[in-house]
Amino acid sequence: MPKIIENKLIEAFKEQSSFDRDQLFQFYLDLEPDLKESTFSWRIYDLKKKDIIKTIGHGLYVISHKPKYRPVLSDSVLKIASKTNERFEEIQYAIWENQWLNEFTLHQVSNQMIVVEVEKEFTESLYYYLNDSLKMDFFLNPDDKEIEFYISESAVPVVIKRLVTRAPISKLKDKKNLVPVATLEKIMVDLFADENLYHFYQGSELINIYEKILERYSINFTKLFSYAKRRKKEQEIKQFMNNHIPNILEDIIND
Repeated sequence: MPKIIENKLIEAFKEQSSFDRDQLFQFYLDLEPDLKESTFSWRIYDLKKKDIIKTIGHGLYVISHKPKYRPVLSDSVLKIASKTNERFEEIQYAIWENQWLNEFTLHQVSNQMIVVEVEKEFTESLYYYLNDSLKMDFFLNPDDKEIEFYISESAVPVVIKRLVTRAPISKLKDKKNLVPVATLEKIMVDLFADENLYHFYQGSELINIYEKILERYSINFTKLFSYAKRRKKEQEIKQFMNNHIPNILEDIIND
């Protein structure tokens, strides 16, 4: 595809919060009136491969001017991932820590909390294995009392809980390990759904986190809302977004 056309496409859509397949097709028809649908599909494939556009929903795109989110993996996270991979190589799990959120919050959190989510049938096995292997404070499916009195007092609490099926996860390559981490889509939903565990990120702070994430990174709303639906929070999150950040998400939420 000629570079000049790619540049025209970026200029045409870069200010839009999103654009759909029909708008993109019309853009090409103005330049190539005889363009066939099959050829257009290859145009979309090529644009994605070159990271010029990103899919954020079914038939919905944005210009890829936002960087990909890649969190910094702390030594504690890497130790946990390494131990988990040693013993539970085939299981599905995801790990992330609250320090990642300092990029998006008004108030910086100095205390570190790590969350490890694993397939339901392995939660206890992983808990006991890590508790015996590492000198950290591990909490298995903590209740409100544990969250209030113990987790808040721990230097580096590690929460182990059940992983919701088909949760959005990405894998980061470290020198020795492939580390499955929670994506921003997953983190956004979990902060909303688990308000007791993440009580220090509620209210105006949660609004700010959502706004900053959406400003800085491309978010796949199909993944976000699909995961929110499995957590039975889809409509509540859509309402929350409509109430507090409608300028960013109006077209997507009302799609």
